[in-house]
Amino acid sequence: MAKQYKTAIQPTRSEDYPKWYQQVIKSADMAENSQVRGCMVIKPWGFAIWELIQKELDKQIKETGHDNIYCPLFIPQSLMEKEAEHVAGFAKECAVITHHKLEEDTNSDRKGALKPAGKLEEALIIRPTSEAIMGPLFSNWIQSYRDLPLKINQWANIVRWEMRTRLFLRTSEFLWQEGHTAHADKSEALAHSKNMLDTYVNFVQDYMAIPVIPGEKSENERFPGADHTYCIEAMMQDKKALQAGTSHFLGQNFAKAFNIKYLDKNTQEQLCWTTSWGVSTRLIGGLIMTHSDDDGLVLPPKIAPTQIIIIPIIQKEQDQDQILAYAKTISNKLSKLEYNNDKIKVKIDTRDTKTAGKGWHWVKKGVPIRLEIGMKEVEQESVFMGRRDKTNKERESVNLDDFITQAPEILSQIQNNLYNKALKFQEDNTHVINSKDEFINYFSEKNKNNAGFAKIFWAGDSKLEDEISKKYSISIRCIPFNSKKGKCIFTDKEGVEVIFARAY
Repeated sequence: MAKQYKTAIQPTRSEDYPKWYQQVIKSADMAENSQVRGCMVIKPWGFAIWELIQKELDKQIKETGHDNIYCPLFIPQSLMEKEAEHVAGFAKECAVITHHKLEEDTNSDRKGALKPAGKLEEALIIRPTSEAIMGPLFSNWIQSYRDLPLKINQWANIVRWEMRTRLFLRTSEFLWQEGHTAHADKSEALAHSKNMLDTYVNFVQDYMAIPVIPGEKSENERFPGADHTYCIEAMMQDKKALQAGTSHFLGQNFAKAFNIKYLDKNTQEQLCWTTSWGVSTRLIGGLIMTHSDDDGLVLPPKIAPTQIIIIPIIQKEQDQDQILAYAKTISNKLSKLEYNNDKIKVKIDTRDTKTAGKGWHWVKKGVPIRLEIGMKEVEQESVFMGRRDKTNKERESVNLDDFITQAPEILSQIQNNLYNKALKFQEDNTHVINSKDEFINYFSEKNKNNAGFAKIFWAGDSKLEDEISKKYSISIRCIPFNSKKGKCIFTDKEGVEVIFARAY
């Protein structure tokens, strides 16, 4: 007999987590693979989520004094070569343009065959990040201390030629925001890189309901060319870590490479101190893997394109007008209410489809609140409510006036419940490891599916870190801010608390 599934997503998380992840995206109709290897098409529902992320984060970035610009997609190879450590870190991921036109390939038997022609004098790199293109701009724009600090941001696409790709998490092309700043004072630049990390912490936790651990990257994990890299690390439901955002204190490395200087108050020439920081569409992958369940996507209300969906259930054609009129009345009342300083986003599902599939359609899309409306609800002036932070069996009948009054609070409850659930999962799967043997057992092959975050005291060097990373397929995810000190479990020297984990 065939196996009977009680969930909307097959396979479930426990059966095959990677396939479950792909099925959640497919069932919610968020994205699909494109005809270009390793790239994706972000479909309307997925892009609507990205637009909400972009809208709120752009607002918060501007509130910290940044202006938006846009830079070219192409970076001359000579600019990439100016900062040696930087280019070395990205060289293997670069997509390179060497020709500027196509012409007919007369040597081919294939009809319409083309070949590259018009070789460029200098190769162009499709931007893997924009420090190299920002450097010359900053050098031109900054003359005096009066021009500082210079704070800019851009929303752009990035290309990093990935070998193994996964929708939203790791694709050859992705969307992101990247900020770049220049400062006269080292301490100001250092503080700014940490302040922007705080912006990410607040946004990801408050809006996306994803608990994160902020800290600093180890030397091995540091951004190429940076003096310090700060990060936020989140735990997914398979207990792996996801780097959800980074902020880099670049010191004067890029200022030296690109001659970013200013005249101080004493008319003395000085080098600037620079920073860069960014988050990407990877956040959507983190959103999926933090909250979704075996019935599909689960969206926190603050980041949901539709917060309340009204689903008319029409069994008899003669009831249609009355039910749709009732649904419209509910929609009008809800759309006048506010949640999170904005009007509640409500929609009526007017599709002419089988009623049995309508509810599951919106369950799989992750809409926070579903209201089913039939003649019973019309007659009783009620709604049949389902919440995405609860199971489908936990739907209940609610008096309409009571629901209208409580709707903003219910959305707030769902937002908080999702965060608290994810936080408890992170805390339950973070373990303090007190010995080398305990560490080895924790990350052993037999314990692979149980290992989450391991907190240890660490005083090892980059070489030892590299050996451990290769042997157990793990890495130091971050050195949490305000970490405690203690004896390193590998060297017996005084060390600092770090978090080891497997990661995406």
